[in-house]
Amino acid sequence: MQMNYIRELPGPKEIKERYPLLPEYAAKKQQFDDQVKKVFTGESDKFILLIGPCSADNETAVLDYCTRLKKVQEKVFDKILIVPRVYTNKPRTTGEGYKGMLHQPDPTKKADMLHGILAIRKLHTDVIAETGFFCADEMLYPENYRYLSDLLSYVAVGARSVENQQHRLTCSGINVPVGMKNPTSGDYSVMLNSIIAAQHGHTFIYGGWEVKTEGNPYAHAILRGSVNKHGQANPNYHYEDLIRLHDLYAAKNLQNMALVVDANHSNSNKQYLEQIRICKEVLHSCRHSNDIKQFVKGFMIESYIEDGSQKIEDGVYGKSITDPCLGWEKTERLILDIADLL
Repeated sequence: MQMNYIRELPGPKEIKERYPLLPEYAAKKQQFDDQVKKVFTGESDKFILLIGPCSADNETAVLDYCTRLKKVQEKVFDKILIVPRVYTNKPRTTGEGYKGMLHQPDPTKKADMLHGILAIRKLHTDVIAETGFFCADEMLYPENYRYLSDLLSYVAVGARSVENQQHRLTCSGINVPVGMKNPTSGDYSVMLNSIIAAQHGHTFIYGGWEVKTEGNPYAHAILRGSVNKHGQANPNYHYEDLIRLHDLYAAKNLQNMALVVDANHSNSNKQYLEQIRICKEVLHSCRHSNDIKQFVKGFMIESYIEDGSQKIEDGVYGKSITDPCLGWEKTERLILDIADLL
């Protein structure tokens, strides 16, 4: 094989022992998980906001951001349930560029997977301890999910992963809500098939074990826009898109029909300021259709402390080094506006 084996890495059990979820937080996580699940089953009429940086590149800045979010959560708790995005691995279309904290715990230094595993575990446990938030992360690598499985209250499967069999089967054994994005082609059937797979039980090989899953009834759709054959972004958050997906979804007779609208990526053509308008347009659609209102459970928003994005070497505190994000002042205003419009 053309691979250089650098070192054997510690398994999830060992990493969890180094940075355990303390018993007092485990009980709180169960309560929070139940709140999140009830949004997706319709038992709660709260709105989910999956919000935070495109990639969690700096622990101090992420903790600062989540602390600010906590104060806003207290203002809107009667209407909104915030689940911070603490995304520790970053998919790259060409394989080049910053791949997230898992690969590079320090973006200015070379990849170090051992320190990366420790860093992402520490980051998530520190967010829990300092803010009481239980967060969302993207499952870019299915087997790596086990390093964080006891800490996360939401899991996302990206547009480039959603058709992958291992992602789908792993999602069937996760006990928190999992959002399946539409692929970059925009094909709704691929996304819906991934939800069907995740909601059913399977037997497969995972982490060197033969495992059997019972299915995840909280698997649901995320619309993130698409890219056509010319590389142009096509949004799919408009009223007609939501109705079309609702009807296709209903025809599949899936459990807990639910949709999260990703306001960035191809929906905004990565024009991060457009997220404000997009969220408000979707809420306008909810007011015009009871089907859409019951179907749309929340938004995914890319937000950080400073507006926009930067190169790694620029070193601006709290500014994204991957996709551009809404800055804090605009973020806080948007959350309060969403609460007013619900």
